[in-house]
Amino acid sequence: MSAVLQLPAVWAAQSPAYAGNTALQPQLLASAENHIRKQLPKPEPPGEVSTSSPAEAVVSYAFYRKHTENMLRRYLYASLQVGRTPNLLGESVGRGWASSRPVRTFEDALIFVLDVERCLDRLPLVDRQLISRIILQEYTQAETAALLRISVRTVCAKLPLAIDRLTERLVEADLLILPD
Repeated sequence: MSAVLQLPAVWAAQSPAYAGNTALQPQLLASAENHIRKQLPKPEPPGEVSTSSPAEAVVSYAFYRKHTENMLRRYLYASLQVGRTPNLLGESVGRGWASSRPVRTFEDALIFVLDVERCLDRLPLVDRQLISRIILQEYTQAETAALLRISVRTVCAKLPLAIDRLTERLVEADLLILPD
């Protein structure tokens, strides 16, 4: 496969019938440009998802994936401190409010664990399984693919999206505060 840009129409050539008629050349050039613009896809800015209006563009959470992974490791440590195993695939524990305070006491650790579990419970099952296996249990992507009976390519494609969805949930719950 070549890395050359292939244009759908060649508009640099001129037919002999129009060679002497300079009055029609700007019209032909404009129609050729319009034809090409209609066939090419509209480019979107990187890191943004288009919505109904350009003013409502969604920010990408890809930059904050490492922060989310660190928070999940902190969740694992805190859940073991309070005597709970990380509960990604089990029943949810309901809470009425979220906290962004630093974890200093047993109660703070318990509130943090419950808040993160509430965010994790809002994810689809496949996302929770990927996050549980790869980030918390530290399986490789190939081992995770074998455990979940999906392809490695699927794991590689879905894991970043799962982390982005979790980052969005953590931001909504004020557990992860992004700079403005």
